[in-house]
Amino acid sequence: MADAAHIPDEAETRARWGAFQWTPENAEQAKTVIARYPEGRQASALMPLLDLAQRQVGAETNTQGWLPVPVIEFVAAQLGMPYIRAFEVVTFYTMYNMAPVGRYHVQVCGTTPCMLRGSDDVMSACKNRGLAKGKTTPDGLFTLTEVECLGACTNAPMVQINDDNFEDLDYDSMTAILDALAAGGSPKAGPQNGRQTSCPEGGPTTLTEMVSENHDYRGGW
Repeated sequence: MADAAHIPDEAETRARWGAFQWTPENAEQAKTVIARYPEGRQASALMPLLDLAQRQVGAETNTQGWLPVPVIEFVAAQLGMPYIRAFEVVTFYTMYNMAPVGRYHVQVCGTTPCMLRGSDDVMSACKNRGLAKGKTTPDGLFTLTEVECLGACTNAPMVQINDDNFEDLDYDSMTAILDALAAGGSPKAGPQNGRQTSCPEGGPTTLTEMVSENHDYRGGW
């Protein structure tokens, strides 16, 4: 697994993020999220608000975003809950970044199904492109993390880059994705070998009419 990412000095972090406030648009979004829960249960909004805060930090830094301690404190205070409870959630879920990351957070699954299907080749493509586990490239573009199962085992090996999954990878397709992102492109997410979602390789073998349309089979029953 990746080495722990470097968390900036606390004084530096507080100087930069101590006055964190929602943008007007996110303040309205936060109110909408909190209103989904009954009075006294506002803490249930913690996870979506942490995600919203991370995305705001990302927008302000042109990165995928992370959660500085003052930002976590801000969210916890809005929900009327102890900071430590919010911190426990942030440290439990890998969807939250505890340290700054690059514009593209490349999370390579190294769990058994992906390993058996070639995740070592995917990792090699990342390394040969200058990425190193637990680190951000000098240009601030990529952060590489090795993670546990991301739930796309039928399309192994796969990576998650920011909000998108890239599946059915090999060395060449992973290299092409990184090159496209570095050039400012938007590579197509999903399977990279022509597979339709998680259908069998070579195409579906049942319900084949569903490939091109939402076919109604009831007339043939």
